[in-house]
Amino acid sequence: MPEIIEIRDLSAPGLFPYTDTAELSLRNEHGLFVAESPKVIRTALDAGYEPVSLLIQKKYLNGQAKDIAERCGAVPIYTAEPEVLGKLTGYSLTQGVLCAMKRRPLPDICEITANAKRIAVLECIMNQTNMGAVFRSAAALGMDAVLLAGACSDPLFRRSVRVSMGSVFLVPWTYLPGESPEYVSYLKKAGCTCAAMTPHGDVRLDDPKLRESSKTAVFIGTEDSGLKQPTIVSCDFAVTIPMSCGVDSLNAAAASAVAFWELTRISE
Repeated sequence: MPEIIEIRDLSAPGLFPYTDTAELSLRNEHGLFVAESPKVIRTALDAGYEPVSLLIQKKYLNGQAKDIAERCGAVPIYTAEPEVLGKLTGYSLTQGVLCAMKRRPLPDICEITANAKRIAVLECIMNQTNMGAVFRSAAALGMDAVLLAGACSDPLFRRSVRVSMGSVFLVPWTYLPGESPEYVSYLKKAGCTCAAMTPHGDVRLDDPKLRESSKTAVFIGTEDSGLKQPTIVSCDFAVTIPMSCGVDSLNAAAASAVAFWELTRISE
């Protein structure tokens, strides 16, 4: 039976995953992340992530979160009225449920590159909203893996998990070793054709040349400056999405969705 604890003292030790806004310390010191909303939590549980505790608005205990509480077994369930939870988390819980979960070891990079045919490579993407949106597109559009290169935001930070609607739990991901352009060389040695997405590319995304590879890694850069120049130069193709109406580029989330769709389409 779960232990249901009504919150009265906001400094109770077990509440730290929900009150600590420093997600790096939550990751580095405790090996935890927080999933928000019933749909996202169910997806994480389906993917095998282990819950540590739940924070549930009182009215949802026997409502939309009832099945989640049952699936989480004997973990502590903290509950309170909305105004108390708002003070605790610093914002309104629109769907009334948070779950602290244990991180899992990341998959081996060699295993990912050996088994994946369509790989998304994110370089220095720090914006958590973009990170979550790219993962959602990667899962929806059939990418086999996501690799993080350079200084990327953690995909399991709360906003990224929420924006992805739990897709971060559905696509294998890990970090690429080395710096630019070393990680491009790493993927080439693993048999990948490397395509750099850039507004100044000389190959259109629908170019037949991109159909010739059975194993493709597509590189997506940051919102403001795009991919690093050494990365672009080292890739096999500098690929562009044709633009109209004087628009020079799409943001990282939109560009990734277009690229992933095209990669999926041409591989069928």
